[in-house]
Amino acid sequence: MRPFPDGGDGFTLDLMKYLVAGIVFAAVFFAAGPNCGAGNTNSGVATGPTPYPLDYCVVSGDKLGSMGPPVRFIYEDKAKGINQEIKFCCPMCKGQFLKNPDKYMKIIENSEAKGGKDARTAK
Repeated sequence: MRPFPDGGDGFTLDLMKYLVAGIVFAAVFFAAGPNCGAGNTNSGVATGPTPYPLDYCVVSGDKLGSMGPPVRFIYEDKAKGINQEIKFCCPMCKGQFLKNPDKYMKIIENSEAKGGKDARTAK
C-alpha cells in the first residue's frame, strides 16, 4: 500500500469512501420511490378512491357502526369517471345500492358539494 500524508496506510480513507458511496446510493435509491419502476408507464398520478363523506349508510340512513363494522365497497364506473368508496351499515345495503347506483351516488355527490353535510333529501 502506498503511504498517505497522515502516515496511515489508507485503510481508513478507503473505508470512508465506501461508506460515503453507500450512503449516497441509499439516498438516491430511496428518494426515487416506488413509482420509478420500468413497468410504470402511466404519466398521471395514481390516486385511490374518493373517501366516503358520510357518517351514515347512504341506503338505509342508519349510522355507520350501528350494526357492526361498516361494509366497505369501492364503486367504479369508468365511463363516468367514478372511483368512490362507499360504506354500508350491512351487506344487504350493498345489494340495494347496486340495483340503483345513480340514485345513491347523487346523494353522495350532493353531500360532497355541501361539505359532507347530511344530503338525504337529494332526489
